[in-house]
Amino acid sequence: MFEDEAAGLMEIYRSRTLRVPSPICHGSDADSAWLVLEYIDISGRASGKGSDLGKQLAAMHRTTSTHFGWIRNNTIGATPQVNSISSNWVDFWRTHRLGYQLDLARKNGFNGKLQTLGENILLELDKLLAEASPAASLLHGDLWSGNYAFDEMGNPIIFDPAIYYGDREADIAMTELFGGFPADFYSAYRHEYPLDSGYNTRKIVYNLYHILNHLNLFGSNYRHQAEQMMGFLLAEIR
Repeated sequence: MFEDEAAGLMEIYRSRTLRVPSPICHGSDADSAWLVLEYIDISGRASGKGSDLGKQLAAMHRTTSTHFGWIRNNTIGATPQVNSISSNWVDFWRTHRLGYQLDLARKNGFNGKLQTLGENILLELDKLLAEASPAASLLHGDLWSGNYAFDEMGNPIIFDPAIYYGDREADIAMTELFGGFPADFYSAYRHEYPLDSGYNTRKIVYNLYHILNHLNLFGSNYRHQAEQMMGFLLAEIR
């Protein structure tokens, strides 16, 4: 896990867009594992501007690959995240994101309505993502409000990534999931890199991945939310 995180931080670093803490070393022995990162004073939230974060994230999203996925798998929280290379975004999301989480939920005992809705979502995913023809953008992958900060000079920093190359809207969607980001972040991002029509539906498709992951990590409190999201999506195309 730490080796993958260090590699993800370096992938973002090489984009020369957003600051990340530099990995110093990582390793393991029979009893423990470790990752040592550059120390950064993150006391600058009061002086930091969400607009700077929005502009720099837009620049990072313009760093692209020829295929979706990444050269290595990693983790989303403690859950394995499969990044097998694909030329088709919908197939990638169906197999390695929603399908993977639904299979894991089944193994964890979450069956019944959740799985019935999930099977229908996988069948209808081409319709739900019909308007999406995204570039394979460099994504943070786990971009909630706890994974960014500002240094003592007010410069934005991101950390704890789960990177891969995919639809940039998946990153933007997650910023809205757990508390949201400041308004100037969204206005600056959209000014630099406007979102395509249909985003309000696609963001639910993308955030469903994270809610299913929370279901698998933290238990049944997230089941109703996952089922609600799937029900809404299916109603949208009927």
